[in-house]
Amino acid sequence: MKTILAAYSGVLKGTGSSILSSLQDLPSALWPCSSRMEKHLQVISVLQWVVSFLAMGGIACTLLLIYMFCTDCWLIAALYTAWLIVDWNTPKRGGRRSSWVRNWTVWTYFRDYFPIRLIKTHDLLPNRNYVFGYHPHGIFCFGAFCNFGTEATGFSKKFPGIKPSLATLAGNFRLPVLRDYLMSGGICPVNRHSIDYLLSCNGTGNAVVIVVGGAAESLHCVPGVNSVTLKNRKGFVKLALQKGSDLVPVYSFGENDAYKQVIFEEGTCWRALQKRLQKILGFAPCLFYGSAWGIVPFCNPITTIVGEPITVPKIEDPTEEMVDLYHGMYVRSLRCLFDKYKTRFGLKESDILHIQ
Repeated sequence: MKTILAAYSGVLKGTGSSILSSLQDLPSALWPCSSRMEKHLQVISVLQWVVSFLAMGGIACTLLLIYMFCTDCWLIAALYTAWLIVDWNTPKRGGRRSSWVRNWTVWTYFRDYFPIRLIKTHDLLPNRNYVFGYHPHGIFCFGAFCNFGTEATGFSKKFPGIKPSLATLAGNFRLPVLRDYLMSGGICPVNRHSIDYLLSCNGTGNAVVIVVGGAAESLHCVPGVNSVTLKNRKGFVKLALQKGSDLVPVYSFGENDAYKQVIFEEGTCWRALQKRLQKILGFAPCLFYGSAWGIVPFCNPITTIVGEPITVPKIEDPTEEMVDLYHGMYVRSLRCLFDKYKTRFGLKESDILHIQ
């Protein structure tokens, strides 16, 4: 009671410093539990991305748009549909990134939930273009999205003059509203037209981030196991050679620890069903579970290391031998990156990176 009266006395005297010091002395029970509220905000920020990643957000917006045609709001739906048709090819032409969206406060809550960190090992020159190979895929690519689809970890400050474009499933850009949401973060379709535009028609200082392992790699995502699908993935290397864009290996420690997954043995009907759906849908339907309600990920740290760029010459029609040469250089560079930093982030010296 005395401290409250002291604060009131400060108000009467008009002395700001007295008010502040008196309020700081108030018992913590009088204040809301900020740490609990902050944790709730972190969970909500992660959940909205999970829902969007599952395309449920896009499907919901599609159904809402169809429903609006049957209401008095049909004109709004018609105008948006007309604009959608006109704007259909924008994702293939560099998209429509928004610095405002990339700097939303919600992304800092997203970052702090795990937490997620971005570590720079070498400078990147703004007069060059780059192809980042991101490993591993994990279930939802939390590290890739937070580091390259937002400014929560300070990518633009660490790599001035470089614009990251995270490549994801092209099907996401056929869904209303979701496509605009993704483009605002600098996310682009992982197809030839989109990547060609960014590396050939958009000047320099572009970094296209490709999750090399893709859907196939997510089926092997297990906590504590460091395995990447890379041995026969050479398309991104050929693309880098054709555009003269430097290759940059990126590895995220802890990406596979966000969820636990039920792994079906090869040859079982469930595994065959997963692979069949992967070919039809473009992504692998994993049976995973997290810490709460099954869909909230575990609070395990994710640390993303951006490695040293590999200088790549421009060869419009590279031979298979040339692609194999630079693919081998990339694999060795990724292994070195993993071995150099593994013990700093919870792994043992005996742990190795499995490449399949």
